[in-house]
Amino acid sequence: MISKSMPGRFSCLMAGLLLIAGPAFAQNQLPPAMVSIQTMQPEPLPIVNELPGRVAATRTAEVRPRVGGIVVSRVFEQGSLIKEGEVLFKIDPASFAVRVASAEATLARAEASRQNAKDQLKRAEALRERKVTAGVDLENAATTMAQAEADVAIARAALQEAQLNLGYTEVTAPISGVVGRALVTEGALVNAQNDIMATIQQLDPVYVDVTQSSSELFALKRARDAGTLMMASSDEASVSLIFDDGSEYGPKGKLLFSEASVDSTTGQITLRAEFPNPKGDLLPGLYVRARIEQAVRENALTIPQMAVQRDQSGQAYVYVMKDADTVERRNVRLGQTTESRWLVEDGLKTGDKVVVAGAQKLYPDAKVVAEPVEPKAEAAAAEIPAETPKGAGQQG
Repeated sequence: MISKSMPGRFSCLMAGLLLIAGPAFAQNQLPPAMVSIQTMQPEPLPIVNELPGRVAATRTAEVRPRVGGIVVSRVFEQGSLIKEGEVLFKIDPASFAVRVASAEATLARAEASRQNAKDQLKRAEALRERKVTAGVDLENAATTMAQAEADVAIARAALQEAQLNLGYTEVTAPISGVVGRALVTEGALVNAQNDIMATIQQLDPVYVDVTQSSSELFALKRARDAGTLMMASSDEASVSLIFDDGSEYGPKGKLLFSEASVDSTTGQITLRAEFPNPKGDLLPGLYVRARIEQAVRENALTIPQMAVQRDQSGQAYVYVMKDADTVERRNVRLGQTTESRWLVEDGLKTGDKVVVAGAQKLYPDAKVVAEPVEPKAEAAAAEIPAETPKGAGQQG
């Protein structure tokens, strides 16, 4: 005898089965998603490193007096651009002018003594020719003449020194550049070669000294030796600067050299770049970040950042076309980023067709309608979401 409750139980059982199988059933009924794909093709990829650095003047000179004395005037504008040889300070010249006058008088006396010795030598020679005097008198006259010549040379050198010291009372700029604040004022007593009166810095061009980990630099050189990288020479390496606010300095610089030693305390190597600074935007001591193209990776594979997804464990993966209309998940190992692209270290090969737009709603073995896209069209594909037919996103 069939129980009257059997139809109701059967209905409940069927409803439960439909509830369990509903997601899979609905999934199989979804129309294929529209996606954009890109075929992996190798290309040269610059290896760009962003390194911290500081701006330094190309030339720095401390203005020091060559003679001591009282400063009587400052004849430059602080913070202005000056030229080499321009007068900056004046030291009281009175005592040095007196020394010049004394040296001139000493030279005049020495020249008079020389003239007298010359006349005595001529008379001694004439008397010796007539054999009136002994030969020793001629020798004494010649010796006196030589001493007089030496006295004139000494007096002339002393005069030149006095004139130089008088000229040094005008303190001039040793280099062209921007002069800082005056470190002495009128009335100050300065000592020769000891006191710093001002500082001049040449700011166009400027140096940027950046530091890089020695391990990074050695890794680049090992990759070069292995043939996977081509290291850029100093003339080829392009350098750009980034300020603290993220803005980029306009003119590009060039890499000059890297030091041949490693800092024993930090393990860093210093690299120096040179930048034009016509507007004076780069000041010594300014902290910047330098982007240096140190090498080029040949046959590199890159994918747009929007194509990469990560699972709960942080593993990066992409969807790759398994056949004409089916995708599969592929784990990838990523390297550096360049603009909006990832370097793929492992997981993809040349010829793979990677989903670059519309991958967010995919799952392994999902059916898709693939549309090829060129690498230059990636930005447009990122801004315009891939079209998905109505109901495609209703996964159970």
